[in-house]
Amino acid sequence: MENKNETFTYTYSAKQQEEIRNIRSKYLPKEENKMEQLRRLDRSASKKGTVVSVTLGVIGCLLLGVGMCCTMVWMQNWFIPGIVIGVLGIAAVAVAYPVYNRITKKKREKLAPQILKLTEELSKPE
Repeated sequence: MENKNETFTYTYSAKQQEEIRNIRSKYLPKEENKMEQLRRLDRSASKKGTVVSVTLGVIGCLLLGVGMCCTMVWMQNWFIPGIVIGVLGIAAVAVAYPVYNRITKKKREKLAPQILKLTEELSKPE
């Protein structure tokens, strides 16, 4: 009889297995549980207000800069229009936060029934 010395070697890599699980989880169908749904609704309450207020603030800063440029660089012809443009920019920046609050408040009022229903379902002891 022949004596064959066959061995089996196996190398386990936890990091590799974790990467495999992460890749696999991307392709599995997602089942959204109630806690994830609650988090998503909560995030969406302020998202629109944030986008609008940041956009308004950036536009206001740009207007303020253009107004300052008009008053300092082209003083002869654009001094008064530059002041008006700069004041409009300041007004836009000043209004950005109240606009955020108003939009977020309205969105929260709209989402309140869904969020309250989910919180009641999640806080019930099982």
